[in-house]
Amino acid sequence: MIVVDANVISYLILKGDHSEDCGKLFVEDSEWAAPRLWRDEVANVLATYERQGCISREEALLAFSDAEAIMSENEYDVSIEKILSVAGRTGCSGYDSQYISLAEELGVSLYTYDKKVLRMAASIAKRPMA
Repeated sequence: MIVVDANVISYLILKGDHSEDCGKLFVEDSEWAAPRLWRDEVANVLATYERQGCISREEALLAFSDAEAIMSENEYDVSIEKILSVAGRTGCSGYDSQYISLAEELGVSLYTYDKKVLRMAASIAKRPMA
């Protein structure tokens, strides 16, 4: 099991610069976990892509359905106490601190492209690589 942030999920379900890396990561470990926040963040990515004309509504709905199939068994609530503790320690946003908190709680790696998270949570954060 690994924790992945919304960008990694988005790159898996949509074609992008890092889709190949995220696909290989999924092949290596298909048990992906994330805080429930992933839903809102991925929905925002899909809304942006649709608004920009990059994908159709049907493609957005299908992509979200694909993400739900991958993530539905490993969605977690993260306590506000843990979020605030991690945010205070790392200087990361409350959103990013949810992913960091979950990875720490589960004792697994967090995969992300976020440079600040990679720097401030270097002991657990990794960048997906081919």
